[in-house]
Amino acid sequence: MIAQLRGTIEDKRPNQVLVDVGGVGYLVHIPLSTFYALGDLHSGVTLLIYTHVREDALSLYGFLSAREKHLFELLISASGVGPVLALKILSGMSVDDLVPAVRAGDLARLTRIPGVGRKTAERMVVELRDKLEAMEIPESARQPVTPAGAAGDVVSALLNLGYEQRAAEQAVERVGKNGAADSFEALLRAALQQLTAPAQASARAAR
Repeated sequence: MIAQLRGTIEDKRPNQVLVDVGGVGYLVHIPLSTFYALGDLHSGVTLLIYTHVREDALSLYGFLSAREKHLFELLISASGVGPVLALKILSGMSVDDLVPAVRAGDLARLTRIPGVGRKTAERMVVELRDKLEAMEIPESARQPVTPAGAAGDVVSALLNLGYEQRAAEQAVERVGKNGAADSFEALLRAALQQLTAPAQASARAAR
């Protein structure tokens, strides 16, 4: 079983990265938080790997922090949450926001994540609340941003994460009008904040 990969970034997208290890390319599925923190193409990277094996496929899921990998493993232990959905959950909400949301049983916030319905959110709360009590919530650290991309690429990335096209386009448009994001990663991050916290976004827009 593959537990770690150390190599060179040959290609990267919001949901996956291609890592060259000694001439062999490994396609690794990643959450947005890991994508934000990746270096430039052809730079070195070390990923902690969760290997998911099925009869017809072997998939790799990568993380830059042990804490995020641990939460991923907790998520897939919940009924109805597989690796693909767990990755969407981690992409739709940061660890520092997700842990307290589950602890508090905040179903309204959890169901804003694409693919998470009320029943899934309820199971997450019931099955993971006690397990998450041991996870500390450190002060959030700002993740590095790499300039690149455009609004169209961000809409495409949001569609890949499961958001509806109209909602994705509106979120990107609102962020663009605010002028707060001037790079692909920053625009994507701001658009996700608009989508996962619509009430707050509406309040800001009304000011």
